[in-house]
Amino acid sequence: MTRCRLCGSATLASVVDLGATPPCESFLAADQLDQPEPAYPLHLRVCTDCWLAQIPPLITPEETFSEYAYFSSFSTSWVEHARTFVADTAARLGLGTDAFVVEVASNDGYLLRHVVDRGIRCLGIEPSVNVGAAAREAGVPTLTEFLSPATGAAVRAEHGPANLVVANNVYAHIPDVVGFTQGLRALVADDGWVSIEVQHLLTLVEDNQYDTIYHEHFQYYTVASAIRALAGGGLALVDVELLPTHGGSIRLWARPVEVAGEPTEPRAWGRVADVLDREKAAGLQELSGYTEFSARVAKVRRDLLRFLIEAAERGETVVGYGAPGKGNTLLNHCGIRPDLLAYTVDRNPYKHGRFTPGTRIPILPPERIAADRPDYVLVLPWNLRAELVEQLSFVHDWGGRLVFPIPELSIVEVKS
Repeated sequence: MTRCRLCGSATLASVVDLGATPPCESFLAADQLDQPEPAYPLHLRVCTDCWLAQIPPLITPEETFSEYAYFSSFSTSWVEHARTFVADTAARLGLGTDAFVVEVASNDGYLLRHVVDRGIRCLGIEPSVNVGAAAREAGVPTLTEFLSPATGAAVRAEHGPANLVVANNVYAHIPDVVGFTQGLRALVADDGWVSIEVQHLLTLVEDNQYDTIYHEHFQYYTVASAIRALAGGGLALVDVELLPTHGGSIRLWARPVEVAGEPTEPRAWGRVADVLDREKAAGLQELSGYTEFSARVAKVRRDLLRFLIEAAERGETVVGYGAPGKGNTLLNHCGIRPDLLAYTVDRNPYKHGRFTPGTRIPILPPERIAADRPDYVLVLPWNLRAELVEQLSFVHDWGGRLVFPIPELSIVEVKS
């Protein structure tokens, strides 16, 4: 990477170098285990002009998302998050049955199903063929496409402008930030709203969430860098919310620049100013805010490996829970293999019988944990801690314990 993908600057500074790993969602079938597996550098840098954190675009979205292993509906808390968002936003914006809602990267219809239930016309735009098919089977109209300015214009011409465009956990997934934002602007009505949820770089750095750095996340936003990205596509930020999802996210409320105008909601603009102040205080607009991050990442690796090695030497069994993309960054960076983590389990049947990329740890159905009664369960989707402590309370029945690796190693005795 030689230039910033947002502003074109050549002044990119290293934040953390995680070596080379395979794409985090490229789960292996059994007949692929003796085949070569490509790995790509995973090196996070920050632009010292616009302060967008980014990795090189070494793989394309088409390689990652045409067939995708992640189905949003398998997370109970995420579906509830979507339901609450739809209810609150319908009330906030006055969305009735005459409205039109579009979600970009709509996955398996986890959010738009709630829009359908309200009788509101909607459309999902989802590039992955397999998860888009699941959405249509669930009754959610879905177009199999990547968003571009041309796609946005075509949808607008056929369906009309959208009163609300939703883009949850996709704004980091596209290397052409400006083109994607122009696509959002093409979709939204001239007086409409755009809601974007994306992980907050502030919490990533402060809470040591380095495992959320992976190849399908091309950039990592502060509110300050998001304002610049939105402006490149003709949108203006008018409000921001801090969310606990994915370890700490921001919900960006944007409108076309022509109608954003002067502040009409002082509290909203106050929230924007407050978050910008917090980012500045954390040093995220100067290199000093990033200098200690790499050392803290190295400590996570040492602590987790020490725990796994000592457990193995004591003859104790450790298995994993979940096979999320973030888990594969962690497993590969730490060099964890089946001798230290016998297997992991996942609720998504698509992953059963497959193996984690790079580390080649078997992925099994969740029922195996109760059958095998391991001493420890390493929870890879640590961002769902409250949900999974409850789901895995049965581990207490045989004295097992849960292990959370991020933001620092934590061993939890659950209660049934």
